[in-house]
Amino acid sequence: MAATARPDTTFTRMQDASRDDYQVIAEHSIEFFVGLPDRVLTHLKLLAGDTGGYAVDRLTHSLQSATRAHRDGRDEEYVVCALIHDIGDTLATSNHADLAATVLQPFVSEKNHWIVKHHGIFQGYYFFHHLGLDRNMRDRFKNDEHFRDTAEFCAKYDQNCFDAEYDTMPLEEFELMVRNVFARRPKSIYMPET
Repeated sequence: MAATARPDTTFTRMQDASRDDYQVIAEHSIEFFVGLPDRVLTHLKLLAGDTGGYAVDRLTHSLQSATRAHRDGRDEEYVVCALIHDIGDTLATSNHADLAATVLQPFVSEKNHWIVKHHGIFQGYYFFHHLGLDRNMRDRFKNDEHFRDTAEFCAKYDQNCFDAEYDTMPLEEFELMVRNVFARRPKSIYMPET
């Protein structure tokens, strides 16, 4: 028996919508939300093939970051943050860290969100001076409680993840972790607390 499609709403302005309309939209939203881990994994695959001039492509860099974090015994959430810290490279080349942090924010701790959001400026410690920029630009955050954690993330799981010879785990090894993190109840204005 074929599944019957749910009726879509017919309003053309949100101000004209009814409670019933938003029940229909909520049902659609739940189905769409459940597909988020698949969309994240698909987007990660878009990083394959583009090296940006580095010795490995962007996907391999991300996988190396997650592999190193995993092998260091970091928890699942941290490993997923390491995996997708550069997911914004394809769409937000000027502010990739912000995009990755936005994707993660509803599902991760404030600390891990802060690390991902600020890793771009902290990573600059390793190369900004070669571009005529201040390599210590990260020091504007030196009094933040997550400064050391972010500096450590970049030192251990970002700046050293361009090694074509490193025994990098494949994306499939991280799939369940991604699904677990994005299966959490999100912190969102669209989901009232229970």
